[in-house]
Amino acid sequence: MSDPSGVQNRYVETCKELDLKPNKFIMKVLDMERQEQIIRAKNNEDPQDNMAIKLPGNNHLLTDTRLQDEDALILYKSLVNSTYVTSLDLRYNNISDEGAKHIGNLIKDTCGLKHLNIMCNDIGPDGAAYLCAGIQVNATLISFRLNGNKIGNKGGMGFAEALQVNTALEDLDLGDTDQGTKSMIAMATVLNRNCTLKKLNMNRPLLFSQQEETTVHYALMLKVNSDLCELHLQKCDIKDFGAERLVDALVLNIGLKYLDLSCNRITRDGALAISKLLKRNTPLEVLDLGFNRIEDDGAVYISEALTQLNRTLKTLVITSNNIQGAGLVAIAKSMHSNPSLESVFIWGNKLEEPACVAFSELIESQRLEEENTDVQAYVVDGQTYLSELNHGIRRHYYWTPSYGPDMSIAT
Repeated sequence: MSDPSGVQNRYVETCKELDLKPNKFIMKVLDMERQEQIIRAKNNEDPQDNMAIKLPGNNHLLTDTRLQDEDALILYKSLVNSTYVTSLDLRYNNISDEGAKHIGNLIKDTCGLKHLNIMCNDIGPDGAAYLCAGIQVNATLISFRLNGNKIGNKGGMGFAEALQVNTALEDLDLGDTDQGTKSMIAMATVLNRNCTLKKLNMNRPLLFSQQEETTVHYALMLKVNSDLCELHLQKCDIKDFGAERLVDALVLNIGLKYLDLSCNRITRDGALAISKLLKRNTPLEVLDLGFNRIEDDGAVYISEALTQLNRTLKTLVITSNNIQGAGLVAIAKSMHSNPSLESVFIWGNKLEEPACVAFSELIESQRLEEENTDVQAYVVDGQTYLSELNHGIRRHYYWTPSYGPDMSIAT
């Protein structure tokens, strides 16, 4: 199967073998891929050497139904021997543990699948066991997104075990999967030795301790693992103590470029510790502190680091941090003397007029491009205000546009 027509034909044949009706949604997507290849040929463009099958159940322009477990079975039998299909997107469908069994078999037996997205289905701990069994022997899968499936502590432990032997996976998303303290610590422990994984999402675990044990373990891991480039720890109940432990570790880390600490309980003292990290000019390029409470003092600490010493940070997110005019003005001023900072997101704070004027001037002078912030300036009766733009650092995380200019940048 080296072209969309071959994939479509194999899918139809598999349906006949299993005595099942072809899914209209799948047929429509495969036919669209075939038509696109025909258009490329007519325009004398080189044919694509791989194919991404996108079957999100929330794409209401193409379907009003969602894929079921039997569809996962057909896709497994259709794609298992394909080297042409390298990406499969099955998010927002009704695939349960039974369907996860077929997906696990696909992961185990695939010849060419590199990217798999099954976020927001109905997979639980038993289904996760099938997926982990596949990952243990898989040698092709690079990225795997499982966000929103409630695999729990048991499922997370399975993934930690799989990463002890897997040497291919580079991007793993276990956010919002009800991880527990044991699985969080197990994942951090495994990453002390795993040198393959580059991106990890462990957002919103279910933690019942106030001692920040999980944060301490991730800090210890970051002291020795410089291969991890991106780490998401949203909603991990990180306080100032945890932020300080992470800073102590990151001073020694030479690999992490993206740190997401949003939706935690970090205040100005934690921001002070983070400002000390920024002054060390570590490789950190993206810092997300959205939905904490660093307030004016925290913003000033960070602005001082950006003004005086830091020349590596490119993106700063401080949305909804109870920052008032003084703190936002300090951040705006830091951009004038910091040539590396490109993106700043500030919506959700107290946008007093001095802050509105400061960011209006940044945008008007094009020091801050409109696509690199989440606010837009306007004037009413001689007074400057800021309105919200539908921009964000992870704008296309939960959805991807079906048409328009954003299609080219959607992830």
